[in-house]
Amino acid sequence: MPELRQNIATREWVVIATERAKRPDDFADAERPLSESRPAREAGCPFCPGNEAIAGPPTLSVDGPGGWLVRVVPNKFPALVEDQEPMRSFRGIERRMSGFGVHEVLIESPLHNVTTALQSDVEVARSLRAMRSRGRSLARDERILVTIFFKNHGAEAGTSLEHPHSQMVSLPVVPHHVRGRLQDAGAYFDEHGSCVFCDMWRQELTAGARVIVEGAHCVAFIPYAAFSPFHTWIVPKRHMPLFIQASDAELEDVARVLRSVLRRIYFSLRDPDFNFVVRTAPNHEERSRSFHWYLSIVPKVTRTAGFEIGSGMFINTSLPEESARFLREAKSS
Repeated sequence: MPELRQNIATREWVVIATERAKRPDDFADAERPLSESRPAREAGCPFCPGNEAIAGPPTLSVDGPGGWLVRVVPNKFPALVEDQEPMRSFRGIERRMSGFGVHEVLIESPLHNVTTALQSDVEVARSLRAMRSRGRSLARDERILVTIFFKNHGAEAGTSLEHPHSQMVSLPVVPHHVRGRLQDAGAYFDEHGSCVFCDMWRQELTAGARVIVEGAHCVAFIPYAAFSPFHTWIVPKRHMPLFIQASDAELEDVARVLRSVLRRIYFSLRDPDFNFVVRTAPNHEERSRSFHWYLSIVPKVTRTAGFEIGSGMFINTSLPEESARFLREAKSS
């Protein structure tokens, strides 16, 4: 029978559609071309070595003996721009603000034909450290309240360039979605006297059924009320509101677990498009006792439709426990 489940961190209800449930391997697309089938270098790609002038000067570069390993560059088509002040204007129902912000691209590898799943732990950790470094630098600007860190992999996830990259958008406002998660976490803390995310990772480890990988410093699991098939959270064990507070050791462990999860998804579901987002508190919430940063992975193996748009609820056609078991048993090396 179908059931409704609620995520205690976000308070979102999800329909677990057991009557429509698919086997986990039904979500694999045998016709999808794999990332590794691309050439190692694409002549017209602005992110490939030799085309650095197209991408522009970096705000951060990590170099090795043979050239750069990771680069961060301004987005050529930014959603927001730095060359203005965040001025507000209110007139009746018309509320506006100048489009101030910082939009950057993190080029994760010189190779065109890799993705996170095909990189080494060292390479994934290098990208996460570069992301943290830029986040820390941007947080020093008092005009910036929060930075959204994310990766789009594949056309269905919203990417327009195949070369492996992620993005950072720094905002002068706290989006409603972020503020809502903060408020929900605060309400849980008021009621229980503890962080909901700390409680979740501990209880998921105890239950075991939805855990995919446990690291020394973090846990990867499919939430009890996952809103889509294979929707995965990677939650640090140490309580930290901000991603930029993570230590090198913690980021290295997150990198190992992230790579392990994405390799299982890559090989078992044949390289599906996916998004990952770092859920982090605004910069001024660095001492929050209720919010806890984590990383959310969402493979794009289903589509949203009218019910989701109309209700704000999602229908998950795969049991979280079955999805987790499938990934636990999947190839990861």
